[in-house]
Amino acid sequence: MKKRNRLMLPLALIATAAFANTAWAKADCKLKFNISGWSAFYKRSDGAGTITCTNGQSMKVKLRARGGGPSVGHSTIKNGTGEFSGVDDIKELLGSYVSAEAEAGAKKSAKGQVVTKGPVSLALSGTGEGWEVGIAFGKFQILRR
Repeated sequence: MKKRNRLMLPLALIATAAFANTAWAKADCKLKFNISGWSAFYKRSDGAGTITCTNGQSMKVKLRARGGGPSVGHSTIKNGTGEFSGVDDIKELLGSYVSAEAEAGAKKSAKGQVVTKGPVSLALSGTGEGWEVGIAFGKFQILRR
């Protein structure tokens, strides 16, 4: 019996350490989204998506982009993707991000953009339709749906 108890303690410590490391590990999250909008010196886009994380968390979200600058056009992105990395909780991803973009495209086009909010960055990419020319600065918001 004593030998068995001596084995149980190290196994319990190993299991506890493994669980603690999993609980404190940072999660990587992905965003799948659709968004469309227009610009004529003022830029406005709205959309929706779902965020899923490696720690099992998920959330349906609304997307909102607002800004301005010398730009004009209309575009739609369907089945876009975004990648976040190194967050403790999915709630950290909600809020306003700073964005800047330069565009020149017509008909079917591809788009990539990185937006930031403090230590959190989101790399967005997707293909869509429309046309846009110009430069725009503003904010990109992720809100709970």
